[in-house]
Amino acid sequence: MKTIYENGSYLENNPKWHEQDSPWKAKQITKMLKKHNIIPSRVCEVGCGAGEILNCLANNFGDGVVFYGYDISPQAFEICSKKEKYNLHFFLKDLFDEEDLTLTLASTFDVVMAMDVFEHVEDYFGFLRKLKNKGTYKIFHIPLDLSVQAVLRRSPILKGRSSVGHIHYFTKETALATLKDTGYEVVDYFYTSGSLELPNRGWKANLMKLPRRFFFSLHHDLAVRILGGFSLLVLAK
Repeated sequence: MKTIYENGSYLENNPKWHEQDSPWKAKQITKMLKKHNIIPSRVCEVGCGAGEILNCLANNFGDGVVFYGYDISPQAFEICSKKEKYNLHFFLKDLFDEEDLTLTLASTFDVVMAMDVFEHVEDYFGFLRKLKNKGTYKIFHIPLDLSVQAVLRRSPILKGRSSVGHIHYFTKETALATLKDTGYEVVDYFYTSGSLELPNRGWKANLMKLPRRFFFSLHHDLAVRILGGFSLLVLAK
């Protein structure tokens, strides 16, 4: 049975495949890499979608880095394949497909990224364990869907399930524990505030901007736990 990512359902619900958020996500990745003086030569993204995160990074990093994107969705591949260039390559493949000859290169990836990915994966523990050996460093962007207001309202969680396919839900603590349980060493992490920094999130999100910004300035963890609207960017080995 085809998944929603293969049969076109995901594209129907998300016609832009989140391209509009990609420059912002690329900025967060660059911030983390620069913070730890990581200068990669080969970067891979699993579940690359429209490929715009990699496209932004390829433009920013220039000639010295080659980027590789993998996705199982034909619709996503149709979008991202048009962005290919000398330092950017896309594959309509599962990164874990042992028959894919390109995976002989996987052990040489300096950075492997899964940006808003494993909350979509049914066996996310298995996914994370298999991903661990595909590169030296891993970068994860994990939406923190569980908050007091989200649980009380219920609709944000259900909407995320139906519109963007989230089937697992995390707090900062459970996200980090999941990575540790699957064998990762967490090097660093920080909150990302898409609800505050990204435009056109809807009137409810705009209404929450002021209280989120105010409480986040007072206490990061408490604001995220109560009001939600944040994600976690994690650097791991």
